[in-house]
Amino acid sequence: MLVLASMDCNFMLHLPRHFEKMRLSIIIPTYNEADNICDLLGQLHKLDDKRIAEIIIADGGSTDLTCSKALEYPIRLIRSDEKSRANQMNKAAAIAEGDIYYFIHADTRPPISFVDDIEKAWKQGHEIGSYSFKLDSNDFRLKLLSFMTRINMLISRGGDQTLFVTKAFFTKLNGFDEKFVIMEDFDFIRRARKLTKFKLMDKSVLVSARKYAKNNYFTIQRANLTAFLMFYFGVAPHKIKSMYEKRLQG
Repeated sequence: MLVLASMDCNFMLHLPRHFEKMRLSIIIPTYNEADNICDLLGQLHKLDDKRIAEIIIADGGSTDLTCSKALEYPIRLIRSDEKSRANQMNKAAAIAEGDIYYFIHADTRPPISFVDDIEKAWKQGHEIGSYSFKLDSNDFRLKLLSFMTRINMLISRGGDQTLFVTKAFFTKLNGFDEKFVIMEDFDFIRRARKLTKFKLMDKSVLVSARKYAKNNYFTIQRANLTAFLMFYFGVAPHKIKSMYEKRLQG
C-alpha cells in the first residue's frame, strides 16, 4: 500500500493540463474610467465563476470616481504612483494569485465565454493569446478595421483586444517592460512571439469607439501607423507617446 501511495503522489505531480484546474486572475488597468468600470465589473461579477480567482484593479492615479465605484464590487484595488499601464499591470501581476493572468481594458467587454475560451486554449498548451475586436460602431470603416484584427500579425494586435498569459510565461518574459510608456502591449507580444505560438481566439471582444467620436478617422489611423513604425524602428517610447498625444484627443 505504501508503494501504491507513492506512485499515486508521483502521478499527481505530473498531471497533464487537461486534468488541472485553472485559476484566473483578471487584471484591469485604469485611469479615469468612472464611466466604464461599473459596466465591466458588473458583467464579470454576474459570471460567478469559481475559476476566476480574483479581479484586480490597477489604478494609475485617477482623479474621478473610478476607484470608489470599483470598490462597490468584490475586487482588489492597488494604486500605482504613475500613469503607465506597464507599471500598473506589473504591480497587479506581482500580487496576483492565479496561474493565468487576463488583462482587460476598462472600455472593453470580453465575450461571455471568455473563461471557457481561455481554459480551452491553456489546456491545448497555449501560453499566451488574445481575441480580435469589434468596435461598437456601425461605421463601415470601423467594421473593416475590426475585421483586420482577425489577422494574426503583430501590427493587428493591441491591449484593447485583451490578453491572457500564464504566470510562468509572464515571469519568463519579466513582465511588461516599463520603459514602454506606450506600446507596452506590442513590445510584450513581440517578445512572446519569439518564444512561443501566439493564440488568436476565433471570437471578438467589444471595444468602445469613443476615440473615434473625438478624432477624425484618418487622423487616428495615421497616428496609429506612425506609432507602430516608430516602435518597430526602435524610437524611444517617450517620443512615440509625445507624438501620439499631440495628434489625438482623449
